Amino acid sequence: QVHNLQELRRTASLVTKVFVQRDYSEGTMCQFQTKFPAELESRIERRLFEETVKTLNGYYTEAELIGGRSYLEGCLACATAYIIFLCMETCYEKVPQYVYIKTSVLFIIQGLLLTIPFPALLPGT
Repeated sequence: QVHNLQELRRTASLVTKVFVQRDYSEGTMCQFQTKFPAELESRIERRLFEETVKTLNGYYTEAELIGGRSYLEGCLACATAYIIFLCMETCYEKVPQYVYIKTSVLFIIQGLLLTIPFPALLPGT
């Protein structure tokens, strides 16, 4: 049976949703708990879930680092009234790309749809 991402998005509101909770143990930076939700027990491997969450946490950690790139992004954003982001990829754009690839390749096979808080950033939307 072949699934496509658009079809799963349409039916996502009809299925049980599993929310992965934020992890505030290291402050308010964007991190998610790697605790395996019971609702996914028979759907995917625990290792796949933990690997996915750890990779997402790594992308968020990298995006929130204060350094030359983030300083430059902020300055360029202010100087151009945020128009620069039409021409330049931000650190946060790695997350939707990773989610789209992971969903297309691994999760969709199990009938699962991995989403992020900003679905408009996913390719094809």
